[in-house]
Amino acid sequence: MSAVPNQPFAVPTRTDACGVARGYLRFAALGDSATYGVGDLHFGSRGWARILADAVAREHDVSFCNSARAGALVADVRRDQLPQALAHRPHLASLIVGLNDTMRSTWDAAQLRADLLHCAEQLIGNGAVLLTVRFHDHTRVFGLPRLITRPLRSRIDVLNDVYDEIHDRHGSLRVDLSAHPGIYDREFWSIDRLHPSELGHRALAHEFAALLRPHGIVFDGPALDLDGPAPSRLDNLLWLVAEGTPWIARRARDLAPIFARGLLPRG
Repeated sequence: MSAVPNQPFAVPTRTDACGVARGYLRFAALGDSATYGVGDLHFGSRGWARILADAVAREHDVSFCNSARAGALVADVRRDQLPQALAHRPHLASLIVGLNDTMRSTWDAAQLRADLLHCAEQLIGNGAVLLTVRFHDHTRVFGLPRLITRPLRSRIDVLNDVYDEIHDRHGSLRVDLSAHPGIYDREFWSIDRLHPSELGHRALAHEFAALLRPHGIVFDGPALDLDGPAPSRLDNLLWLVAEGTPWIARRARDLAPIFARGLLPRG
């Protein structure tokens, strides 16, 4: 499913006040609402990155910095999140962003590539092991009509090409979401079908844990069992009213002129 860099990672250690040496890792998470934790309804903004950090923390001291923000574009990550992450001096850094860009009328493939490559180069150049993904066909999750799915799928292909380039140039611990057996299961997604459910967040954390262990960061991965009950109909309804419906309305207004022409710009 995934590939790893050639060289194992030597976990740094530090000694606590009792003289016990423990592994010490700084983890910075960059991205959009999925990394921020949207969809993990019973636990606010916990999400996959926090689930992974908590699992690592059972065996190592972990300093976790989540700079991700809901709605972030790749340009936002470069401008706002990257400086925060670099200031954290991370040993691990996740860079998972770009799906919001594919759903904007401001889509600019060349600028997206430049910004993503810059973020990856800066993180890796400052000593971080990079965690990335290869995106699945999210139009299958949406269940959207063909008029919309074809151009969106084309943009996701462009986004994946950039992550392929990052991986080929620099190496990364990469989860291929399209190869995950549950990626198109309804249970994997929250009610809006935009964000992972708690199960989806746990599955992504579990996949990265499986990559980190052979790479030299040894710990027991997070369980796939849910911490709480599945969201109720009321939970889902409240979320849709507060967050989901306004988001859909904003995207519809943004893209309506382009959809009316029957074609999104390619690039």
